Amino acid sequence: MHPSRRRFLRLAGGAATLVAATGRARAQAYPARAVRIVVATTAGGGTDIAARLIAQRLTEKLGQSFFVENRPGGNNNIGTEFAARSPADGYTLFMANSVNTINASLYKTLSYNFIGDFAPVAQVMRSPLIMMVHPSVPASTVPQFIAYATANPDRINMGSGGNGSSGHMAGELFMLMTHTRMIHVPYRGESVAMADLLGGQVEVAFATSGSAIAFVKAGTVRALAVTTPAPSDELPQVPPLAQFLPGYEASGWSGLCAPRDTPAEIVTLLNRHINQALADPTIRQRITNLAGTTVGGSPADFAKFIAAETEKWAAVAKFAGIKPS
Repeated sequence: MHPSRRRFLRLAGGAATLVAATGRARAQAYPARAVRIVVATTAGGGTDIAARLIAQRLTEKLGQSFFVENRPGGNNNIGTEFAARSPADGYTLFMANSVNTINASLYKTLSYNFIGDFAPVAQVMRSPLIMMVHPSVPASTVPQFIAYATANPDRINMGSGGNGSSGHMAGELFMLMTHTRMIHVPYRGESVAMADLLGGQVEVAFATSGSAIAFVKAGTVRALAVTTPAPSDELPQVPPLAQFLPGYEASGWSGLCAPRDTPAEIVTLLNRHINQALADPTIRQRITNLAGTTVGGSPADFAKFIAAETEKWAAVAKFAGIKPS
């Protein structure tokens, strides 16, 4: 081998060792100060609660304060953009949710790219939406409702928390797979849609478990199905929609991300501690109380899930011609 090439390889090898050592040192030093977890929704929802559970555990294990900062508005876009534009140093993280994968195709002029501008860390939880009808609807099962909707095209009102919301998209996916047509009635928030479902102004809604489960348990609405492939531990008697529509899935989910180019050592460190937290029975029970299930896994697992969700909702948005409110 030519001496100059040997010298180059020796220097390159030394540089690689130095980079690896620097990365390890950086991970060992992290965090040296408080870490912010941005949540693009208001306090009290499932994503916010998941973020606070993880923040508390990371605070306990890593010796620095991890705190939640709510930046709601713009159908999640305000907080998401803020997090995407934050320094990629591990001191601003982002608790993403299912709306982020919907917005990727719903909005054509976003100033950020959800897949391109974030590094997935770990998926934290997944929870079903609940397909519910007003008690006046003459259907107690999904097959009965499909028959009713087929016989009454464009006569059934379906409420949701707004154009492009999780409930809206779940309902559109249902219509796509059953070849039925309902009239979508968007509201400014899921709680308003639920109020009108209770009052009978709309006949059906797909709503997150956090908003709906109390009404289902009280019997003021009739739950026909959950939108996850398996039943919910909190509603074991309510069957999955996939039992009647094979392949149907419309989870609500939350997971931690970091701005793109956050050091891989920091992402790995956070992923390890999050997976340990999700194995803790206390945290698992808190998430079960939200009608959710813990997920965990590697950053690559989470990235693959995000890509699949983005593709699915893009197809649904195109089918339905959905535009944001």
